[in-house]
Amino acid sequence: MKRKSVTIQDVARTAGVSTATVSRALTNPEKLSGTTRDTVLEAIRTTGYRVNQAARNLRKQQAGAILVLVPNLENPFFSQILSGISAGFAQTDLSVLISDTMSEETVGTAVRDYFLNGRIDGMICMDGSLTSEDLVQFDVSGYGDNIVFACEWVKDAPYPSVRSDNYTGATKAMEHLYALGHRKIAHITGPAGNVLTTMRRDGMMAARRQLQLPFREDWIIRGDFSLASGRDAAQKILAMSDRPTAVFCASDMVSLGLISGLEAAGVSVPRDMSVVGFDDIEMSAFAMPALTTIRQDRRGLGTTAAELLLHQIQAETPLPRNHVSMLDIELVSRDSTAAPKITT
Repeated sequence: MKRKSVTIQDVARTAGVSTATVSRALTNPEKLSGTTRDTVLEAIRTTGYRVNQAARNLRKQQAGAILVLVPNLENPFFSQILSGISAGFAQTDLSVLISDTMSEETVGTAVRDYFLNGRIDGMICMDGSLTSEDLVQFDVSGYGDNIVFACEWVKDAPYPSVRSDNYTGATKAMEHLYALGHRKIAHITGPAGNVLTTMRRDGMMAARRQLQLPFREDWIIRGDFSLASGRDAAQKILAMSDRPTAVFCASDMVSLGLISGLEAAGVSVPRDMSVVGFDDIEMSAFAMPALTTIRQDRRGLGTTAAELLLHQIQAETPLPRNHVSMLDIELVSRDSTAAPKITT
């Protein structure tokens, strides 16, 4: 039996309000009290109601802007991705708005309101730490097809994405150190719960098993993609009685912080310890020593994200929600890696 479509009347009955109030919650939510708006949204989630597709199509391209969610604008990693996104929309009538989710407490609600208030036509999300509640808010707007993930993504979230081959990048980093003669290799991770942390750690562990490298729990050190976490990790490594001869870091920022901490303690890189990063941000080539790293096509992540979102906005048939565009990575060998002083 064909399932009956949920109507706005069903939502109104569930919420205990009029259909006009439901309509106002979807089109002019700022005109309702917070309690009423939340009650209606909860009813929408409960009933599974979706904004009428025909009404959605009438508004297509009306706003003339797209929103980009960035998890931390202070991180230089995102500069080239944003440049690629800007280039991708340069020949269109769409303006690019940028929001730092680090300073936004209610991401899902804010984005939903951007859509419903006619301020944006689509969104590129680079924040993989969003919650299921945030994602529900996105789809409640009825504009779920006009959302794509770039670089980071939320596991099982139903939106197209463009990402780098993080898993293979991690294996290449480990293979590079192994080829130089390193067997005692530590890893500094990204933040807990981050999808990039998981993919890079999984790739590292797979390579470790494949290469039959020794493993110690204290050689896996928690970081958070920041300079400070790299410097903190240096202190943990320096305190080890059995130090690794090389370290694979989950980001270049962590690597640069690690090198700073090691050098300050008189441990020379790469003479005493080799370091490999991930990302190839601009400063990595100019560091002392210049950083060996896994290069992501960051500008390509941005331009591809723009292409995917333009397709979603303009095409008659949107991409499948599970679409993934995977970009290749590249090992860039510089001065921070060398053979260990004594092969172990």
